[in-house]
Amino acid sequence: MKRYRLLAFSGLGVVAVLVGVLVFGNLNQNLVYYLNPKEAVDQRADFDDGRRFQLGGLVAGDSVVRTGDGLRFTLTSRDGPGGATVAVEHHGAPAQLFEPGIGVVLEGTWQGAVFVSDTMKVKHDENYQPPAPGGEKS
Repeated sequence: MKRYRLLAFSGLGVVAVLVGVLVFGNLNQNLVYYLNPKEAVDQRADFDDGRRFQLGGLVAGDSVVRTGDGLRFTLTSRDGPGGATVAVEHHGAPAQLFEPGIGVVLEGTWQGAVFVSDTMKVKHDENYQPPAPGGEKS
């Protein structure tokens, strides 16, 4: 009886390890991280080969310029004045909540000193505020 119990526990242990490897083993390959502007500028040499990466930060106020096929703006980090900035050229329609001062995550490549993106995600909180009467933002 003791031998069967030991065999059962050993079998369960092996199954638990296999399930753990299957569930968590490839998790790190599926996580997607983004760089902030300072990290992106510091690691620019690592991405000179046209490799795509994600860049996240705040859209600098008064830097948004609409172009024929997208936007040009400056992305800053939350470090305040003197923090790193990155010039961004986004091709395609901007996210619906896009505006100066909002956090965005962009996916694209370096082209010279400009980060060129084609995918934009807007970072926002979970608080919904309906439009003010007259359609003005509150």
